[in-house]
Amino acid sequence: MDKIAIISDIHGNIPALNAVLDDIKEKKIKKIICLGDLAGKGPNPAEVVDIIRAECSSVLMGNWDMMIAKENEFEMVKWAREKLGEERLDYIRNLPFSAEFYISGRLTRLFHASPQGVFNRVHSNSSSEKLLGLFDNTENTGSSFSEQKPDIIGYGDIHGAYIKYFDDKVIFNVGSVGNPLDMTLASYVILEGKYNGRENKGFQINFIRVPYDVELAIKLAKESNMPEIDAYINELKTGRYRGRK
Repeated sequence: MDKIAIISDIHGNIPALNAVLDDIKEKKIKKIICLGDLAGKGPNPAEVVDIIRAECSSVLMGNWDMMIAKENEFEMVKWAREKLGEERLDYIRNLPFSAEFYISGRLTRLFHASPQGVFNRVHSNSSSEKLLGLFDNTENTGSSFSEQKPDIIGYGDIHGAYIKYFDDKVIFNVGSVGNPLDMTLASYVILEGKYNGRENKGFQINFIRVPYDVELAIKLAKESNMPEIDAYINELKTGRYRGRK
């Protein structure tokens, strides 16, 4: 079977990204897809963008990417834009919304948050109606395969990994590499099956958790003089949004 590593929400965290990429390389996986939010919240936006561009075969637009692509009065956005520089900002502006392909006969669609937009958040405990809306075809997603709706949905955004089944359809969230908010380990997914295969065969969705040097990430944040540093450090230490239980 072919293996695809799916990562998301790096948020400028170099130690976490390096740990995940090392794990992917140890598993001899060649194809990596990133679901967005390269920068914002963390101390190394430029370095993360450069690494992602070099290592990933596809990179999608996240909500932070969209915010950072335009001038904004939010202090973290202004700080990240200055660190990134115009060439990287131009790269971010042109990231696609979604990606589609077949895996073992199942149409798979990946995006950052939802087909309704990068700011439309869907949690694991959202209503069934909202969860099923993740399968919708919209102007944002378009479709490479006529009007067919996907069988498998993979997304990021909420920083918490999960999987749900609806009859023969599957939704999974990959969690976050650099800012996990379900536990303090970096998260990604390995999707296994026949890539671009139209024949109905077996497939797997495997969730991987990777330890990384949180103290180094905190040290880099302190050295960067980035905005909102205390909130960021609390999230890295606790694996909870703003350190809340």
